[in-house]
Amino acid sequence: MVTLENIFSHWVTEKYLQRSGIHHAVTVAETAFSLARERGLDTEVTTKAALLHDIGHYEWYTDGEWDYDEYRKHDIHAIKGAERAHKLLIRLGEDRVKAKEVALAILLHTDSYLPFSVEENRSPVQAVVAEADTLDEQEGGLHHYKSMDKMEALQRLQQLDQEIFLSQDINVNIF
Repeated sequence: MVTLENIFSHWVTEKYLQRSGIHHAVTVAETAFSLARERGLDTEVTTKAALLHDIGHYEWYTDGEWDYDEYRKHDIHAIKGAERAHKLLIRLGEDRVKAKEVALAILLHTDSYLPFSVEENRSPVQAVVAEADTLDEQEGGLHHYKSMDKMEALQRLQQLDQEIFLSQDINVNIF
């Protein structure tokens, strides 16, 4: 199984989570895991999608200054993120069905890039990723600027990996 630690330690993840915020990614993953476990959903797919949900973020500047409003106007991070996450997971050896489920949850964690709502059409896993993201949001995108040390993030993700294994009744030694 591809673990959260494997995903987090890959250079692609490191590059793009720096943009969207490691703290936000880890917090959303933890929240999504808890919600998925409570609702009897696939904790592995849900947590991976939550960790990577903003991997498609990019930077948008106007006259050298970060322009959140302009970014929101042109935002397609869910589309870019679904593609990046799928490619990353396949490179890491993830099961193709799981990689697709993760990518779809990332694609549909927001509908800000669409002229209509997908809220009523999300699967339960997709809905949990969207809900976990919303629970951590702050006005003006400030949730992307909370900081977290990489070592703390790695430790929290290792703990989540253990909890995923336990929630699936898999007896695997990950050390």
